[in-house]
Amino acid sequence: MNQPKINLTILKKHLKTRSQTELIADIAELYKRFQPVKDYYQIQLYPQDEKQVAAKYKKIIEDEFFPARGLGRARLSVAKKAITDYKKVNKTIVSLIDIMLFYVEQGVRFTDAYGDIDEPFYISMETMYEKTVQEIVKHGQKDAFQKRCLKIVRDTSDMGWGFHDTLCEIYEVAFQ
Repeated sequence: MNQPKINLTILKKHLKTRSQTELIADIAELYKRFQPVKDYYQIQLYPQDEKQVAAKYKKIIEDEFFPARGLGRARLSVAKKAITDYKKVNKTIVSLIDIMLFYVEQGVRFTDAYGDIDEPFYISMETMYEKTVQEIVKHGQKDAFQKRCLKIVRDTSDMGWGFHDTLCEIYEVAFQ
């Protein structure tokens, strides 16, 4: 017999039946098993550590493109997962925007170092750049991030697949 899929309402009802001791044990077990839960509580308990936690996720992204040893694998799924995981634990939009831009910067740097990549790679970079710029505009952060966004556009001027043109268009719509 199939049980219904658990949703937030069902979960809340279940949690209300648990004692405080049981809830603490459940959270402690999640903390032991899942790194994002550790990072979430690190930021919750010590908000000043948000930059340190962000640096860990940036390192995951950087290692995909430029590992300490060997050639970068540029597995975009791994780098984007780091952004998704960070989005779940962070507290400020500024720090999320920073990591999203970092992803694009690493992609541009990777292309510069290794030459033209394939179209799906550029589409991923363009999509992330556009999402990031939308967040910048939505949250009134143009002054804080405009220079980095422009640098990304300028750094792509000799890259193929219409990459530069697309980033230029996104930039102009948002910042002009």
